[in-house]
Amino acid sequence: MKYLLDSNTLIEAKNRYYGMSICPGYWSWLIHQHHALEVASIVQVRDELSKGNDELTDWVKENAEIFDAASDADTQAAFASIASKMATQIPLMKSGALDDFLGGADPWLIAKAMTTGAVVVTHEAYNPQIKRKFTIPNVCEVFGVPYMNTFELLNKLEARFVMHT
Repeated sequence: MKYLLDSNTLIEAKNRYYGMSICPGYWSWLIHQHHALEVASIVQVRDELSKGNDELTDWVKENAEIFDAASDADTQAAFASIASKMATQIPLMKSGALDDFLGGADPWLIAKAMTTGAVVVTHEAYNPQIKRKFTIPNVCEVFGVPYMNTFELLNKLEARFVMHT
């Protein structure tokens, strides 16, 4: 099974619990898991993260192979399905929510997961009451796409960051 990382999982890791100088093992583990065909992301996430000017931006550029293309016909068709279905929610949502959603990486990430059987890894939480924006878990629920957070992923793949002295 493959796990597709949302940009917020990388941003939160860098800013909080797995800072690159504090826990370099986490970042090495991500690359190792990518080579084991377990963890990836998509080019749209890479493009979002490449707009920064920090160590995460540098890491993203140095590890471009972790970001898969989402331009294949199946993913394009899944994206169209997501866009069509979410458009029916426009009357229930804040003005501009659909445009914001479709303009980012999230629908592409979900579409890629739909076509590859992957699990989306995000720090967004499922909340069926939210009306200000489309969230990954809410859209995943509509399409039956599994999702989890970083800590569930670490447990599932039995990650171990051990310090040797």
